[in-house]
Amino acid sequence: MEKKELRYAGKAKKLYTTDNPSVFWVEYLDQATALNGIKKDEVTGKGALNNQITSLIFHLLKNEGISSHFVEMLSKTEQLVECVEIIPLEVVVRNVAAGSFSKRLQIEEGTPLDFPIVEFYYKEDALDDPFINDDHVKLLRLATGKEINDMKHLAREVNEALQRIFVQIGIKLIDFKIEIGRTNTGQLLLADEISPDTCRLWDLATNEHLDKDIYRRDLGDLVPVYEEVLTRLENQFLVEEQ
Repeated sequence: MEKKELRYAGKAKKLYTTDNPSVFWVEYLDQATALNGIKKDEVTGKGALNNQITSLIFHLLKNEGISSHFVEMLSKTEQLVECVEIIPLEVVVRNVAAGSFSKRLQIEEGTPLDFPIVEFYYKEDALDDPFINDDHVKLLRLATGKEINDMKHLAREVNEALQRIFVQIGIKLIDFKIEIGRTNTGQLLLADEISPDTCRLWDLATNEHLDKDIYRRDLGDLVPVYEEVLTRLENQFLVEEQ
């Protein structure tokens, strides 16, 4: 596979075309951002960790029957993915009150929710990615009614699978966000990444943060925390497959 033209440069990744028109080449960057890009720093080693964590989690989700755009990991910082049209929504699933949800509804952080809550956020930097509802999604023609239901169903399936994965390595899945893409046949696929950048993860025994809140809240060094998540995943699941 040959890497060709730069197609997209984002906050945390670069996307290149390849000699296969249905496959993109993704390069993960050593950049941490928060507050919709207001806070930004280079963090050496972060891109490699997110790429490896995402690659392993997408592999585990495939074993759980959940398809994604992931094709294969090429190096510690690079992977191949299927070309999809990304729907401009962040689909967030919450199991425990935390972050903006706690602030918005005045529910104490750490309060378990009675059931998982699925939320949509419009991916538009100029608007600071606002929280929107199903009707807004349809009004903006971002997705059809059927696609909205399918995205919610997929998000809940991913939530159940991720909870099973993380509990095995002593981690509580507080919340997470995913992105979803359409294939050229209209199939919806899990896309983007799943990592401590996109998941809020707490140690099951201590409730210590194992996610990007370490950076958002200036709680310490990001890299050792991400390394801990990767090590736990590899020790549990790579050993199982050997």
